[in-house]
Amino acid sequence: MNNSEKETAVENRSLPVEDEDEDEWDARIKKTGCYKENEALLICHFDTHDWRKCTSEMKAFKDCMNSYKKAGI
Repeated sequence: MNNSEKETAVENRSLPVEDEDEDEWDARIKKTGCYKENEALLICHFDTHDWRKCTSEMKAFKDCMNSYKKAGI
């Protein structure tokens, strides 16, 4: 391997990604059991850029959170 090949090989290597601590928000949502509903809501908003177009996802998340609150967990 010549010098330019070595330089290219070094440039093409990706840096190791350190494991990040779980985001505090995600941890809280996962604890409620409503992570799937929250993800669907966030994806809808990302895709549409309009919360008003995500009413079914918002309702599902709200219902899930209300169930969690009623359970008193």
